[in-house]
Amino acid sequence: MTWEPEAEEIKQRRKWADEMGGAEALQKHRERGFLNVRERIAGLVDPGSFQEVGKLAGKGEYIDGKVVKVQPAPYVMGLAEIDGRSVAVGGEDTTVRGGTSWGDRRRKGGQGGFCDDLAYYYRIPLVRMIDGYGGGVASPKRGYSLLPGRSTDPGVNVAELLGVVPVVSAVMGTAAGGPAQRAVMSTWSVMVKNASIFASGPPVVERGLGQKLTKEQLGGPKVAVDLAGTIDNVAASEEECFAMIRKFLSYMPSNVWELPPVTKCDDPITRQEDELIRIVPRDKRKPYNMRRVLELIADKDTLFEIQPTYGRSCITTLARMGGYVVGFIANNPMIGGRIDHKSARKQTHFIDLCDMFHIPIVFFIDAPGFMIGKEAEEAATLREGGRAIYTRSLATVPIMTVVTRKCYGMGGGVGLDKFGLDFKVAWPSGEWGSIAVEGGVAAVYKREIANAPDPKKREAEIEAELKKITSPFLTAEAFAIEDIIDPRETRTYLCRFIKAMQNRLKTELGPKPRYGVRP
Repeated sequence: MTWEPEAEEIKQRRKWADEMGGAEALQKHRERGFLNVRERIAGLVDPGSFQEVGKLAGKGEYIDGKVVKVQPAPYVMGLAEIDGRSVAVGGEDTTVRGGTSWGDRRRKGGQGGFCDDLAYYYRIPLVRMIDGYGGGVASPKRGYSLLPGRSTDPGVNVAELLGVVPVVSAVMGTAAGGPAQRAVMSTWSVMVKNASIFASGPPVVERGLGQKLTKEQLGGPKVAVDLAGTIDNVAASEEECFAMIRKFLSYMPSNVWELPPVTKCDDPITRQEDELIRIVPRDKRKPYNMRRVLELIADKDTLFEIQPTYGRSCITTLARMGGYVVGFIANNPMIGGRIDHKSARKQTHFIDLCDMFHIPIVFFIDAPGFMIGKEAEEAATLREGGRAIYTRSLATVPIMTVVTRKCYGMGGGVGLDKFGLDFKVAWPSGEWGSIAVEGGVAAVYKREIANAPDPKKREAEIEAELKKITSPFLTAEAFAIEDIIDPRETRTYLCRFIKAMQNRLKTELGPKPRYGVRP
């Protein structure tokens, strides 16, 4: 006698799981313009690599002790590969109970659960495909209500998880409650343009506040990505979302005990672009394209910008230099370059990301300072800027600084590695100080100018006198800046030091401790 009957039952139970919420529910899902969770996983991972776990979990129906149907659990997850590397991947199946949390004991995924634990204990990246409303209202069947996040098997603390592996969250539909919070608790996040994310949806908001809003108005990409920065990036389609996830992970090590992957580089490190010698205007009031600067310096076609539409006075992007992964943080003169509360917050997260996963950082500074004025003070720009400085001060990855133009005040100081090697170079267009000569003279020499027979003439004279000592070459003579370089040499210069940094990076593998209280 064999176990063939039981093997056939396994096949049947898997078939029911593949049917998810049924043909009608799946069709409605497609009509709304969304893929189902199994299609999403298949679109993301290497073909044939997905090994599902917990496919038989669900609620069975029995007649005379024989199973006749199983409603699958509303979460699909397991082990897979992306570009040949193992990942844990899972997502809500919204065709079953709207994807709401399931499991009184151990969960498959969603609110913690096996999928998170798998990533943690195997030291592999976690990809969450988020599309659900979290827990439902109190259950009459249970007879009592649960505390938020309650589980009899809590598993891994999400803070521990974020400290050891890359965690990617992709909002693929509607994320509210617990799923929305999980989207935020990630290393990097992305949402599809027709998705939405919020603490509570339109019905709850209308009932509680009397505000009648659509999902898009409450938590679409313009709100969640552009205005709030709740989610980092937006994808035009689910297919583009999969491509972005794969690209982001290509810069990440599988865990903090590894260095980021090094790729073969066919772009010569000796490449010099003549465009760089003329890209910074001599007129200090004119902006220039900092993204173009980064494109010309990095390995070709390797920029992966994070939060491109949030905190736009700053650019944060992963890239490669000579095949090695690097993080660029650059002020954006097209938006004025001043650091406001959003761009400071953006830098803080990016520095944490790079430091955690052993990615050296290069600052490109053109910062007149922190944003000033009433709105800036009300937005706590000083505090957010202080957090950025604090986070940079704790970072142990090698940091280099390239001053392309202005580097003034506390804002300019965000990108200076004062507690490390303090390695900074400048272009001939660089200028720096506590405060710019233009405008600064009027404040510092206010009394002398006011008492002069011709105040405007005296102000111009003082400015002319001070400008004589602001040449970057005088600072270089004093070795107060390590080098002044031809902008065309920047790629070659940086590539050589980024390669040398790898010796330092491999001595600091493992989790990064965090000390003190962030301002």
